[in-house]
Amino acid sequence: MILIALGANLSSSAGTPADTLVSALRALDTRNITVERQSGFYRSAAWPNPTDPPFVNAVAAIKTGLSPERLLARLHDVEAEFGRSRSERNAPRPLDLDLIDYDGLIQQGPPELPHPRMLERAFVLLPLRDVAPDWRHPVSGLTVGELISRLSKSDIQPLSPPDN
Repeated sequence: MILIALGANLSSSAGTPADTLVSALRALDTRNITVERQSGFYRSAAWPNPTDPPFVNAVAAIKTGLSPERLLARLHDVEAEFGRSRSERNAPRPLDLDLIDYDGLIQQGPPELPHPRMLERAFVLLPLRDVAPDWRHPVSGLTVGELISRLSKSDIQPLSPPDN
């Protein structure tokens, strides 16, 4: 299973952050990336500056014949299409697409797989549970539920149920 995380906290040419995620999922289909399942949307506080606009987050399970390297390049192309610039780390952005897992592949990168910071991110793990409740982390072997139970309390809130 190939998993990507989506996030946005600024408007784009598609509209609100939620509109941007919907449009970005559609844009993947034009790049040999098929969305098989997607989570509902969640709202989470911006990090590291909680005074920035909150994020809308989701996770999608996709299918593609692209290598992890080519897939990441395509994800970056889609980000750019929606106005993302990579000038400042953790800055507000109209779209963020992260490759979380690529069929359980473990590699130092680029891209590093599985995504190295996913274990501490409720805004990734909670929507991931919507898409793949039985998923296990390729390195630790822990289930998504076990990983969630290790998180500190989070202010992430569901915005909509999964629509698949």
